[in-house]
Amino acid sequence: MIELIAAPATLPPGERVYAVGDVHGCLDRLVALHEMIAEDIAERPVEYATLVHLGDYVDRGADSAQVIDWLINRPPVPADEIVNLMGNHEHMMLSAVVGTDKQAPSHWLVNGGVDSLTSWGIPRSVPPAEWAARIPLPHLIFLRDLAISRRIGPYLFVHAGIRPGVPLEQQSRQDMLWIREPFLSSAADHGVVVVHGHTPKREPIVQPNRIAIDTGAVLGGALTCAVLQEDRLGFLTS
Repeated sequence: MIELIAAPATLPPGERVYAVGDVHGCLDRLVALHEMIAEDIAERPVEYATLVHLGDYVDRGADSAQVIDWLINRPPVPADEIVNLMGNHEHMMLSAVVGTDKQAPSHWLVNGGVDSLTSWGIPRSVPPAEWAARIPLPHLIFLRDLAISRRIGPYLFVHAGIRPGVPLEQQSRQDMLWIREPFLSSAADHGVVVVHGHTPKREPIVQPNRIAIDTGAVLGGALTCAVLQEDRLGFLTS
């Protein structure tokens, strides 16, 4: 059973959200976590369940391509809706693979891109201009079409965070994918509780204005899922 604590906000009755942190090519952990989510839904049925992945599916881990394939083929989780958000690593990858910035490929490679290329069977010797042709088109379309954020009730799900003091509808794509400060140290009321990943910590962080769930799966930590329902919050880890 999940140990439930007080949440910083309250979802409407009958709704439950499962939010999964940064995967970074750790397919085995993701599969195990999806199994736990499926078991929880079976044991505790709910009217409407949403599964949100907070981005950073690729880079650093061994199975980036396999993680993308797993998500495309829909995880065996009986959720009513699955939302896949973009992380800064997907943003870097797309810029490197299909972009026009000449610096993007080298920037991506030093931030875990080599591991991703290997997972797609692309030798490091292959020039960047040929990478897109060697990655399955459905994988590129999946990455291109990832959402940047999702609002569910009083919660905003986003990869990195938001800029304090800026209205939600005016938040920039760059900030939502990349921001750390001043977001992480802000005690401001954002009008929503932000559920995010991007900045790895040993344990989840729960504050009145944000819930952080990147617990460093690829760094030897756990892959964490926040479970939100009504005014309660719990965690699943693999």
